[in-house]
Amino acid sequence: MANINDDFFNGHYKEIWKTLIPAELTVREVDFMVPHFGLQPGSRVLDLMCGYGRHALALGRKGIAVTAVDNLRDYTDEIRETVLAEALPVEVICTDVLGFRSSQQFDLAICMGNSLNFFTATEIAALLAAVGNQLKPGGHLLINSWSITEIQFNKTLNNSWSRIGEYTFLSSARLLFQPTRLEVETITLRGDGISETKKGIDYIYSLNELEALLQEAGLRLTEAYSIPGKKKFTLGEPRVYLVAEKA
Repeated sequence: MANINDDFFNGHYKEIWKTLIPAELTVREVDFMVPHFGLQPGSRVLDLMCGYGRHALALGRKGIAVTAVDNLRDYTDEIRETVLAEALPVEVICTDVLGFRSSQQFDLAICMGNSLNFFTATEIAALLAAVGNQLKPGGHLLINSWSITEIQFNKTLNNSWSRIGEYTFLSSARLLFQPTRLEVETITLRGDGISETKKGIDYIYSLNELEALLQEAGLRLTEAYSIPGKKKFTLGEPRVYLVAEKA
């Protein structure tokens, strides 16, 4: 079958992600961030792997200054258009987050949507060290994941399929070790028969491993939530929100 070209998700990724991550979740997450971290107009937030900007734009609309960083130009171009149209205090940067450095000091850094699990332990250590250097004393880091050991090892891996609009997704997952990781191969079928196959990898870390990586970067893990600010994380919950503070 013919392949969907590299522009496959142009014009479709927002529809797909909005189905997978409902807008109500973003509202709840931002409603947690603002009071919990004392954010107000003029506060500075670093949004790493910002995706299509669901948090950056929501925070910007509250007058909070955001630096939004992602390596996918389709995402950053879309965010930049909204920022310009609404005159939001959001700086948008398209670059590899592992090499990103800013002269700004931030009150809060966020890495949401399971993004941290894209990286190896060595890469995470470098990323966290850079984040720690860019946080103000007493600043915080918020990490969201649904692939830590305490979650993943309570799941049953099955082949699955789903449909969003004219697209059908067929996925198969394998849990592998050394390093511990989840490899998911997804075949995307469009209504006209065109298909594309992609493999994604989420590296799996335990809470203890992540806490050790945070400590190495001068960050202290203070909370682990399943529902931000409302429910502590327990074994087998579907997602975790980690809050760390710069020592």
